[in-house]
Amino acid sequence: MNETFFCNKCGAQNSAGAQFCSRCGAPANPATAPVGSYAAPGAGGANPGATAIPPVQNPGATYSAGPQYPNYAVAAGVRYAGFWVRVVAAIVDHVILRVVVAPVSLIFGGVGMASRMSGLPHRGIGLLGSGVTVILLLFGSWLYEAFMESSSYQATLGKMIFGMKVTDLSGNRISFERATGRHFAKYLSGIILGIGYIMVGVTERKQGLHDLLAGTLVRRS
Repeated sequence: MNETFFCNKCGAQNSAGAQFCSRCGAPANPATAPVGSYAAPGAGGANPGATAIPPVQNPGATYSAGPQYPNYAVAAGVRYAGFWVRVVAAIVDHVILRVVVAPVSLIFGGVGMASRMSGLPHRGIGLLGSGVTVILLLFGSWLYEAFMESSSYQATLGKMIFGMKVTDLSGNRISFERATGRHFAKYLSGIILGIGYIMVGVTERKQGLHDLLAGTLVRRS
């Protein structure tokens, strides 16, 4: 019986003297063990150093390079808004609130100036104007953030400029109550020497203390 060998590339059976595979044209491997002396390496066979080549069960079968899988696009990772971009967004929101409240300050300032020019008491008017302005800023900031971040926009105007959205830990829209809790938790972040805000720059998902307490994330598109 003529000795044969199996092609290392496609597994086809070839005559021992062939220099190239009759099926795929690959060069023959001189070190390939013939059928009669085939043995698994290290198994104590006739040729322990031979390369193990499994015999072809069906020589007439067509072999392919392996299963083909469709190409899927890899989903982009979630991005979280960092410390500095959130600082800039907060400044923008503060400016917006000051512009909205400015007419009230101007009104009280004008009344105080008119009282001063007419010789009427004006110090109380100035203090009243300052107090009203502070109250409007405090309540206005709360309502502004809570309504905007719980709305379909999921962000204040400052955050919207930089493509940010406030979500829960699953990426869903938050409620007005949660947005309210997040807003007032910011006071705690500021009271402890601003450490609650600094945490945005060091936590894995860019969460400040107020985000951790409220269970929220600030994502960026």
